[in-house]
Parts: sequence; structure tokens; C-alpha cells
Amino acid sequence: MLSPPRRWIRDQCPSAVTSCVRRGVCSRRHSLWILLILLVVCIAIQMFVARQARNDKLTGLPHLRLTVNKPHLFSTAQNEWEIVHSESSQAVKTDLRSLQIDRTAARHHQNEGYQKQSVYIQSRPVDNLATGSQMEARKVSPVTMLLPKLVTSLGLPGSLALDSSRKGLTADTPTPSFLKAHINSVHTTSTCHPKSHILFLKTHKTASSTILNILYRYGESRNLTFALPLNKHSQLFYPFFFASHFVEGFNSRSVREFHIMCNHMRFTKSEVAKVMPEDTFYFSILRHPVAMMESIFIYYKSIPAFHKTHSLDSFLDSSWRNYNSSVKNNHYAHNILAFDFGFDNNVAADTEDLEERASMAIAAIERDFHLILISEYFDESMILLKHALCWSLEDVVSFKLNGRSEQTRHPLLPNTAEKIKRWNALDWRIYLHFNTTFWHKMDSLVGQEQMKREVSQLRELQAKLANSCLKDGGAVDPSQIKDAGLKPFQYGAAVIQGYNLNPHIDRQTKIKCQRLITPELQYTDRLYTQQFPELAAKHRQETRMVAPQRQRSDRTGMMGMAWAREAHHRQIIRSKFSNLRNQKASTSAMLTHTEDNNKTSML
Repeated sequence: MLSPPRRWIRDQCPSAVTSCVRRGVCSRRHSLWILLILLVVCIAIQMFVARQARNDKLTGLPHLRLTVNKPHLFSTAQNEWEIVHSESSQAVKTDLRSLQIDRTAARHHQNEGYQKQSVYIQSRPVDNLATGSQMEARKVSPVTMLLPKLVTSLGLPGSLALDSSRKGLTADTPTPSFLKAHINSVHTTSTCHPKSHILFLKTHKTASSTILNILYRYGESRNLTFALPLNKHSQLFYPFFFASHFVEGFNSRSVREFHIMCNHMRFTKSEVAKVMPEDTFYFSILRHPVAMMESIFIYYKSIPAFHKTHSLDSFLDSSWRNYNSSVKNNHYAHNILAFDFGFDNNVAADTEDLEERASMAIAAIERDFHLILISEYFDESMILLKHALCWSLEDVVSFKLNGRSEQTRHPLLPNTAEKIKRWNALDWRIYLHFNTTFWHKMDSLVGQEQMKREVSQLRELQAKLANSCLKDGGAVDPSQIKDAGLKPFQYGAAVIQGYNLNPHIDRQTKIKCQRLITPELQYTDRLYTQQFPELAAKHRQETRMVAPQRQRSDRTGMMGMAWAREAHHRQIIRSKFSNLRNQKASTSAMLTHTEDNNKTSML
């Protein structure tokens, strides 16, 4: 007979075992439920990330991954990104060549007098989405207009984390403001190194002389090497297509590495790539074709296409009768932007394949260039360039060079603007496209608020420099310039202004200020002399040999010296560049380059 304790144990064993089993089953059920819930959550997150990746690919946001702290916001965030993608796609599909946009741009530039815009577009809350054409006119991207709604639905910026395998975003990607802070912080960290391999395609009458001065100052202060024109020319044998042997020191291998190339050329990527390193940063600048045409007509009034007409309107009314593409220098009168970028500029507005040619030109520019600036927004362009090159604000500060006095500016009528757009139809389409991408680039690299702050800082710095450097506080007519070495070259019917240095500055400040106001021709000549002292001395000696024994101070004497130098350079070109392309334009090119080389002598 079992003892009472043993009997109790025997009686209790079945119930205890059952209880233990039940607890184990319940525990496993809880674990299974937990695992099931986690699996559902993981699947939901995976579906969200996959959907987000598809949206990013469509909207052009590369490798963007969002980490949201609040799970209940997943669907809301996804819906908002779908709205962004939908509206962005609609804006991209907007026809930039529509008459509505043309008229909007015409009214905009007419009201501003075709001068530089000084008022930055203020950001403001937007309740309803504007149409694609309205956004283009306001320079506001569709994603920027959705920011208040998107940020509200996603919560605080701290709930988001950006993970990108690339530095920033692509050129044409409009970026939400809550991502800009991270992008800008990444851009200014130690991973962002100042770029020193730079190609600037210097276009005509687009404020490019001012940018050239910025590049000259940056390179000279850091002892960088410039890819300068052969034989002390001021241009890289424009209007010929650029060839690598146009660069001094390239064929002789006397220069191992070129850092900056920025003189006038007709762009040819394959030839430029022979001279510049692989990591070279390519950029250029465009100007509204209407304002640019007015400036070109005044500056190049002596070219055959213009010299028989008394006004720009009369030229436009009879352009095809007065324009002959085979005559020297006439390329300045027709689609000059397209010509400088290396495309055929003889394209009429009614050409059947105009749209195809424009699309091909735009695609080629986007492929070859990292950044295209806009002259009408010069200060904003300099801030954008600063961020793209990882430079400082002091590196992009400048005074306007090669600018005309107001007395030679002529406001145009709206119907004249429409004539110019039609005459320069290829340039107009190129400009419209890159004017839009400029603002997308600004959104992705800088952001509106930071752009406003930095533009204000840049203008304050320029005002301080003007106060300390300039005697008269600003530009003056050439007749009032005291230092002959600082006089800009005068050409055509334009009156090109210059600057006088403040006499009450110390030596170090004077050097800095003098670099800021040195005209293009004098600066190019000085850099050539510094970089190739022996060749510069030889060139001076050859020039003296062909110059008249007596140099008279009147214009006849200067022109005599100019023609003597022209004959000398013509002989050099014939002997060294017999294999150049565009042989029909050889005479034109020789005269053009010789004329440029004579500018310093005629000051």
C-alpha cells in the first residue's frame, strides 16, 4: 500500500503533466503568433520598399530608402510619393515649345528689360498644384510645391533617414526639402573635395568673361596649369572645331597635366578629352536668346550679316537675304549657342527636322556637361557652381567684366522678341530646356532657402569688395579708366566698361583687387607669360620684327601694326594647321584670331 505522500504524487501527476503540456502548447502558439506578426510586418515593409524603389526609378530619385519610425504612416507616405511622381511626370511631359510658354518668357524678359534678375523667387505655401506651364514660368518644380503636404504626412524630418550610394542626386531631380539638409551636409563633409580639373565652354555674350576671370583667379592663386591657346592667341582658334594641338605645351609634352581650360573654342568632346583628365568637370552658361541677340547685334555690328542693316528689326525682316553662312564671322548672327557647342547652326524655324536636331543637341549637351548655368540668374548660378565644385564663397565672388554701358542698350519690342526666337529657333529650344533643368539642379543641390541665404551673402561680399577695391564704387566708361593696362578692348558699337582701383589700399589688397578687374585679354597674356616665359619672350621678339619701326599713337598706326601681325599669324596658321577641318572658313578664322591677338596692342 502506497504511503499518502506517494499517493498524492500519483494522483497529481496526470494533471501536472497536462498542465505542463498545455503551457508548452500555449507558449508555442504565442511564439507562432509573434512570428506570424513579424512575418506580416516584414512582408509589408518589403512591399513598401519595392514600391518605393519603383517610384524612385520613375521620378529619377536614385537609391532612395526611407526609414519611418511610425508604421501607420507607410500608406500615407506611399500615396504622397505616388502624387509626387504623377505630378512630376505631368510637368516633364509639358510642351516647352508651346506658345503659352513663349509668351510667358517674352513678357517676363520684356518687363525686366532683358537684364539680370535681382529678385529671387520667394517660396510660399501652395494649396493647389499649378499646371506644368505655370510651374515653368514660376521656376517652381512640382515636388517643391508638394513639400508642405508631404512633410506634414511624413512627420518630422528626424523620422527620415537618407541612404544613397551616390553623392547627392542627379542633375534634373527635384528633391524634397526634408532631404536637402542631409544632402547639403554630406556635400560639405570631408568627402567633398574642391575640384581643380575644369572645362568651361566659354559662350559669347553670356557673362562668360566674368566666369573666366573667376577661373583665372582660382587657378593662379593655387598654381594650377591652364590649357592656353598656342602661340599666345586669346582663343583656341575659334571658330574652328577644337583640336588638341591648339593647346600650348600639348604636342611638345612640356606640360604633364592641365587643370583648367576656359578660353573660347568650338566644342569637340573627343579632342578636349585628349587634353583634360578623365575626372574633369564640364560646365557652360547660356543666356536668353532674345537678350543675347540684341547684345551680339551691337557688339558684332561690323560683321557682313549686320553691317548693311541699321537696326536689329531690319536684319530680322530680311535675315535670309542678308545672311550667308559661308561668309566670315556670319556665324555670330545665327544660333550662336548651338554653334559654340559644336552643332550645325544653319537651321531654320520651318526646317522639317528642327525638333529632332534640337533633341539631339540637348541630349549631347546633357551627356557631355555636368552643369549648365543661366546668365539671367548669375548670382544663383555662382552659388550652384560653388556647390558643384566644392568651392568657397570667396572663390566665386566677382565683378562684372566686359559689360556694356546703359547708353548702348536698346529695349526690344515683343514682336522683335518673337522674331528672334524664330530666327534662333535651335538656340531657343536649347535655352528653354536648360532653364528648366537649372532650377531642378538648384533644388537638388542647394534648396531654395539655402540659395536665398547664400546669394545674399555673396552680394554682401561683393559690396564689401567694391567698397574697398574700386575708386568709383563701380564700373566706369573706358575714357575714365586711368590705368591703360586695365582698359577692356572696345569692339563694334558697344561701349565696354571697366574699373579704377582704389589708390588707398595696401599692396596685398591691391594684388587681390587687381585680379578681380583685369580684363580677359590682359589676364590671358599674363598667365601665358607666367606659364611659358621663354615662348612669351620669343613671341614678343617676333612681333617686334613685323611691327613698324615707328609706332604712331593714332588709329592708322595701330591698324598698320595690326595688319602686320595678321600677316605673321596667317603664315603660322598655314604652316602648322593645314589639316584643319572647315577649310571654307579658314580665312575667316585667321582674321578672327589675328584680330583677337591685336586687341591688347590696340588698347
